[in-house]
Amino acid sequence: MLPLLLLCLLTRLSPCQSLVNTTSSCPMDLNYVQTFPWDRSSCETTTNTNCCQTLLSLLGIGLARRLRDTSLFRLPDLPTSNSCLSDFQSNLTSLSLPTDLVRTCFSSPARLVITPNVCAGIQTRRDWLAKLGNGTSLDESCSPDLSDLTLCNACVNAGLKISSRLTSLDGNTSHATDCFYLTVLYAAGVVNRLGPQNPSTTSCIFGLALASPPQHSQSHSSTLIYASAGAASSVVLLVILIIYYFWRRTKKKKKKKKKNHTRPDENSLCYPNIGSIWFSIEDLEVATDNFSSQRNLIGRGGFGVVYKGRMPCGSAVAVKKIIESDFQGGDAEFRNEVEIISNLKHRNLVPLRGCCITTDSGGGQERYLVYEYMENGNLEGHLFSTKNKLGWPQRKSIILDIAKGLAYLHYGVKPAIYHRDIKATNILLDGEMRARVADFGLAKQIREGQSNLTTRVAGTHGYLAPEYALYGQLTEKSDVYSFGVVVLEVMSGRKALDASLAHDSMLVTDWAWSLIRAGRAEEVLEVSLRKGGCDGDGVYPKGIMERFVRVGILCAHVMVALRPTILDALKMLEGDIDIPPIPDRPMMLGHGGMYMMDADASSTAPSMSGPRLSADDMLR
Repeated sequence: MLPLLLLCLLTRLSPCQSLVNTTSSCPMDLNYVQTFPWDRSSCETTTNTNCCQTLLSLLGIGLARRLRDTSLFRLPDLPTSNSCLSDFQSNLTSLSLPTDLVRTCFSSPARLVITPNVCAGIQTRRDWLAKLGNGTSLDESCSPDLSDLTLCNACVNAGLKISSRLTSLDGNTSHATDCFYLTVLYAAGVVNRLGPQNPSTTSCIFGLALASPPQHSQSHSSTLIYASAGAASSVVLLVILIIYYFWRRTKKKKKKKKKNHTRPDENSLCYPNIGSIWFSIEDLEVATDNFSSQRNLIGRGGFGVVYKGRMPCGSAVAVKKIIESDFQGGDAEFRNEVEIISNLKHRNLVPLRGCCITTDSGGGQERYLVYEYMENGNLEGHLFSTKNKLGWPQRKSIILDIAKGLAYLHYGVKPAIYHRDIKATNILLDGEMRARVADFGLAKQIREGQSNLTTRVAGTHGYLAPEYALYGQLTEKSDVYSFGVVVLEVMSGRKALDASLAHDSMLVTDWAWSLIRAGRAEEVLEVSLRKGGCDGDGVYPKGIMERFVRVGILCAHVMVALRPTILDALKMLEGDIDIPPIPDRPMMLGHGGMYMMDADASSTAPSMSGPRLSADDMLR
């Protein structure tokens, strides 16, 4: 809740405004920064776009504690604000984090200073009670332990209602973010009985990512529980803000042409995404050189054309223009995509920076999504390029990164998200060659009790799970199948579907399985891996590589029940659990020709010797 608001507050002044030295002391004890279990990974470098979001939430804990102790909102003056930010940086520096984090993220220290000019003149807890009284919905909903997601959502809803009420009392809608800021601090600092420094309170109200526990034991599940709490707490807020801003813009611009759009605060273009920033079309035209195909066209995906852009502050972005004919859902589905992506915060997902809905000259609507730019392009460009071959350490890291991103989608958010189009072109590589899952245009949230049968099958041939492609049966295992195909692509250097092969299996899954079945697993590995793949000790990691191949085969099994979950697949890849024996792959009805293979691999093709697969078997 807090990061979205603090961004609005802290970006209203020039990012060039510096922190000045002052002799004033900070009235807050910020030593909790060194002991609280917050996730510091995003702040190890100042270039990480998620760091500022994390620091804003972290500082919110101190402000809420001060409110609880003194009944005062915010800080008394600018020198005090500067002093607190200096102390904040000192604590960060003691954790061996960069020394310029505060200067980078907190460009407007005056926004932390108390003032009677915003949000109905509320400066103290007494002012709050005078305006709202005791026993509000916030007092009731935000008091208990918020580790339960249902209780957390109730608290978030109550906060939105109280914030709206305060804005109404103030009478100036431009103060809405300030009112929401006060509401967040009051909920965490005064209402919640566990206090703002309790992990469940912090995760729900402030949306702060918590550090992962040790790798073994229940590391994966605990991490995902914390992540789901943060995501759930912000989803309702995001929906309300999207509706609110869209309603205001539509009301004001209803009879005006596209060029009359109000330009948003320019400073917001240079800050990391902590919610959905609404860009104007003018911003995007400037950033992409008027959507120049010659200079800035990156490529075309299933749902749009993507351009590289550069914002006024110098940061690079990827702007996706939604193609109307491809995007059948209209505004409702577009908002669904924005809602989903904006609330996903994970190291292995591509962050959304913002979005835009505008009206073209013909009266129709154009939609845009603005992502963080990934310097090293997509995985396919590296796998199948003759110039840039990936080594074993990079391939291993990429596969694990993809698995972790999918595990977050399946188990780290509620409702679960099924991507539906996992493929090499939708895996992007950042500047450190870390993999990030991208393109959530097809993402589908599955709520408890909701049917997982769909009449609209979306995805890419060669990666689609057979039960989804043929019968519309969508489960988490559908993504697992696609993941298995990508694993085999990475390990073999061979495309998922290659129709140019006249005497070989077209599907990489069938080709790899035939070699595994013939006891020739090593031949699945790309030649460069077989000849030059060595670990740090100079020992050829044949066993580890073949383990990855076997996990890929198991994930891409035609029968749903025989595939592992993505969490189990990740454990198998990391060697935490054993890989079960690879079961036979029954032949799909009507797909015998897809099981052709090299004559040297086996005397009898699996499509002729294996059991036949019925529709009922496939869906089990």
